[in-house]
Amino acid sequence: MKIAHWQADLQQIRQLRLFNNVASNSIDQLLKEFRACDLEAGEILLSPFNRNQYLYLLLKGQCQVYLGSLENQPVSTLSIGDCVGEISFIDNQHPSAYVVASEPSSALRLHRESLINLFQQSPQLMHNLLELLCERVRQGNRVLLDSEQNANIDTLTGTFNRRWLTHVFERESTRCTFSKRPLCMLMLDVDHFKAYNDQHGHIAGDYALWQVAQTLRAQLRPTDSLARYGGEEFVILLPEMGEDDGRSIGERLRQGLQQVTSFYSPLGTLPGVTVSIGLALMQPKDSLQSLIARADSALYKAKRQGRNCLSS
Repeated sequence: MKIAHWQADLQQIRQLRLFNNVASNSIDQLLKEFRACDLEAGEILLSPFNRNQYLYLLLKGQCQVYLGSLENQPVSTLSIGDCVGEISFIDNQHPSAYVVASEPSSALRLHRESLINLFQQSPQLMHNLLELLCERVRQGNRVLLDSEQNANIDTLTGTFNRRWLTHVFERESTRCTFSKRPLCMLMLDVDHFKAYNDQHGHIAGDYALWQVAQTLRAQLRPTDSLARYGGEEFVILLPEMGEDDGRSIGERLRQGLQQVTSFYSPLGTLPGVTVSIGLALMQPKDSLQSLIARADSALYKAKRQGRNCLSS
């Protein structure tokens, strides 16, 4: 960071959100305390490893915010007029994120003592900073929500993953046990998937898995949960459904996939696939692992019976 020359400009300062409706005489006091600095592209302005004593106001360029590591994707971009480092500036702790100039940038730097003294004279300034902090908290909550949702999704098929399966089983098993209703699990495995990959290529195999997921999802209820368990295996939870109804649903899913003899993909027309299905009904005190073990055992029984069938 290089200290730069800056000609105090009251009009420019008043356009920044932090100083909206703040009295001119209060801003005049701060103008003497500001120091301008220039940042090169790629320069780190804030780091979790260094305590921050300053509030920065971005006058030119832009900065990006990274959580955890600079190798991650940036979670937000700060542009002209934005504050930088306000949280660590206030609590006098280490920043919670990296802030990096993504292009040559300029900022005004203000030491925390200068602004804290002004808070006592200008409630409007405190109000503006609180608004900015609330906005950052809401933005952070959205990032956390998006991260949580993405962590539950299998990126290839768009179905839920094993992490979500653990969560939804706890919820649905508790609910069904409390209401004395059954819960059924289907475990599906794409037949001869290794041979499919060997013959058509792994990218074609990925498209086949995506096709399986779309076909299954289209025939399930909103209350059912479809998860990719791993590789070419899928698990379906059918709450409030007994063994006979579960078998009927499983047969319908199996036949639905069997009828897709070919499908269109970016690689061209590809052959469809079939699935073998194992069915297990939840028993009292079942854990997710014990229910999966029984569904998996039924699945292998279906494979021994010639595949493209359902067994329990």
